[in-house]
Amino acid sequence: MRETFLPALGLKLVDATTQDTIKTLLSPGRRRAFFMNAHCCNLHRKDRDYAAAVAAADLLLPDGIGVELAGKMTGVKLTENLNGTDFVPALLKQAAVEGKSVYLFGGKPGVADAAASAFGQSIPGLRIAGSRNGYDEAADTRAVIEDINKSGADIVLVALGVPMQELWLHKNAHLLNADLTLAVGALFDFTAGVVTRAPAIVRRAKCEWIWRLAQEPKRLANRYLAGNVSFLAHAALRAARQISPAPILRRGLDLTVSLGTLALLAPVFALTALAVRADSKGPVFFKQTRVGQDGTEFGMYKFRSMVVDAEARREEVLQSSDREGICFKSRNDPRITRVGRFIRRYSIDELPQVLNVLRGEMSIVGPRPALPTEVAAYPKRALGRLSIKPGITGLWQVSGRAKIGFDQMVEMDLSYAASRTFLMDIVIILSTFRAVLSKDGAY
Repeated sequence: MRETFLPALGLKLVDATTQDTIKTLLSPGRRRAFFMNAHCCNLHRKDRDYAAAVAAADLLLPDGIGVELAGKMTGVKLTENLNGTDFVPALLKQAAVEGKSVYLFGGKPGVADAAASAFGQSIPGLRIAGSRNGYDEAADTRAVIEDINKSGADIVLVALGVPMQELWLHKNAHLLNADLTLAVGALFDFTAGVVTRAPAIVRRAKCEWIWRLAQEPKRLANRYLAGNVSFLAHAALRAARQISPAPILRRGLDLTVSLGTLALLAPVFALTALAVRADSKGPVFFKQTRVGQDGTEFGMYKFRSMVVDAEARREEVLQSSDREGICFKSRNDPRITRVGRFIRRYSIDELPQVLNVLRGEMSIVGPRPALPTEVAAYPKRALGRLSIKPGITGLWQVSGRAKIGFDQMVEMDLSYAASRTFLMDIVIILSTFRAVLSKDGAY
């Protein structure tokens, strides 16, 4: 099971599926786990004792849309939102399969008992070791610990509310015999039916917090309104400190060049579209699946320069490639149309890729995006080309284009990826005009 550090939060969170996380939590060994949502992260910044408890936990589980957004601020996409109200029942179902027992501690009088009964009815085979409320029955900590240990529980769920539950476990978990201790917030209230969960469609839209706010506006207004704004603001500030200015400059360059190209070359786009339609049957544009950054596939746009059934006929011409290595390129490819040969000669067929740049799938400068079949055949070193966004132009395009062999192209792309700068991108863009006009290596 993987954990990922989120710079915007300053926390390492579980980055795994529900099933993988459950497998880890129920594996041999002692573990303490806390759920981390926006409210928890706000407290983590302000409350030193709570921060110490969080730091001492074995696993922190991402809970809620806020944490997901904070991750995306620095490009971290967590595998799954491990919402406690959905996650814990799934955990207990697997615990029942493994013959493990659970003890419920917390909630108002009667709530832990009702939640225990509900779990027992909904999860066949689950052994309830005991239950205890978080009010009068929680007053004597020693008695609580003795009761839990006497029950022989394998799992202890503590629902005293944030931060009391985390502080209680931080102070007392080492005295418990249970292998797994979990701080579960309002889980007992939901399970016992004291609080109604949002409809499934609201949960899928990740707007359950709005439902909760509507149910208890006085109690939750500060947490969900002011608290969420504060959380996102602080996460954004932390994320901004982590971001290098280079990607911002590069994205600005991409947008400027792409929009400028669309504006200045609009007549060329129009004339090319007319010529393609007049020369052969089929659509003006050709969309082909290519492999982008980190192996993500996307649809790359070009002016169609080949006959409509070119993809189906690709196997016929593979042996006629004029380029050494994996990537196919043929000077006398019979699939190319008359207009296609001209627009390829001057790289006009590539112009629609400014749309891919605007969509963020490509950059102006970068390695050319390869076909999935080509990437599948890559040697290990060539996969380094996928570490950055693919581009419309790049080092090898201004150094001979199709005359460059595959191995040399890979080395050029790896060199660019390792040492690229904003100034280098400007130089390559300017050199591209010279390469296009010279028609060197273009076919």
